[in-house]
Amino acid sequence: MGIAQATLPAAPPKPGRRSRFRPSRFALDVFLGLIAAFWLVPTVSMAIISFRPEGLFQVSGWWTVFSAPSQLTLANYKALFDQGLVAGGLLDSLVTSIEITVPVTLLVTAISALAGYSLVFGSWRGRNLVFYSIVGLMVVPVQVALLPVVQLYHGFGSLSGFNAYGTIVGVVIFHVAFGLPFGIFLMRNFYVGIPTELVEAGRIDGAGEWLLFRRLIVPLGMAATASLAIFQFIWVWNDLLVALVFLGGYSHFPMTIFLYDQTRTLAANYWIVATGAMVSIVVPLIVFFSFQRYFVRGMLAGAVK
Repeated sequence: MGIAQATLPAAPPKPGRRSRFRPSRFALDVFLGLIAAFWLVPTVSMAIISFRPEGLFQVSGWWTVFSAPSQLTLANYKALFDQGLVAGGLLDSLVTSIEITVPVTLLVTAISALAGYSLVFGSWRGRNLVFYSIVGLMVVPVQVALLPVVQLYHGFGSLSGFNAYGTIVGVVIFHVAFGLPFGIFLMRNFYVGIPTELVEAGRIDGAGEWLLFRRLIVPLGMAATASLAIFQFIWVWNDLLVALVFLGGYSHFPMTIFLYDQTRTLAANYWIVATGAMVSIVVPLIVFFSFQRYFVRGMLAGAVK
């Protein structure tokens, strides 16, 4: 009787060495830093131009400031702000932008938070259908609603005596209507991640819906609320199309229209464009850095469950 010889399994063939180029972390950081610096060149140049005297524009380039920093001055900003609240001036446009952006941001944030709470923790039928309809409204372009809304404002004005067209109120209503779909979508997706047991425990303890929303949901949803406020503020602040349509003939207009009008004669008003653009940039930056600690968490709202 033969003895069966144990056979070892054949060793798998060794894969050939592949030459993989893996850049070091330092090289990658330097590369990304160069890209970021190149991307910031237009903004840096505009900032330097806003601090240079008008007479130096056609004499030397903005980069000469690094060898002669004494040419920097605040004369351009002083000239624009000394105009005061004159209609069409820089300060008047800045105030008008604030009058439009702040109410829109507050209304969209508050209404979206309340609607998101109702869609998640409410007990009424058709919540999913309403949510899907709101998501569908997100794909509607703003351009297709401009003329219908203008006609609606005129029709409502002929009946009530108040025509919202050509007023700040009309612009605010339009921005709120088109900001709500995304706001409700963001807040609802964030509230879905909040355990329903917390709300049910509060209801058992006798807390009403308003108390639950104010004391429980608002603190837990602060990340999404701050992120929505940042998005909405920047979108409305940088809007040009809606402002042109609804405030084209209005004596007070926002910063975007102020800068747009100055670009028509850019050769003579380059210093106004640069100075006004820097003023327009500062306000959104203040808002962003004030709420930046909530921004990342709000961006990930609803992504992980």
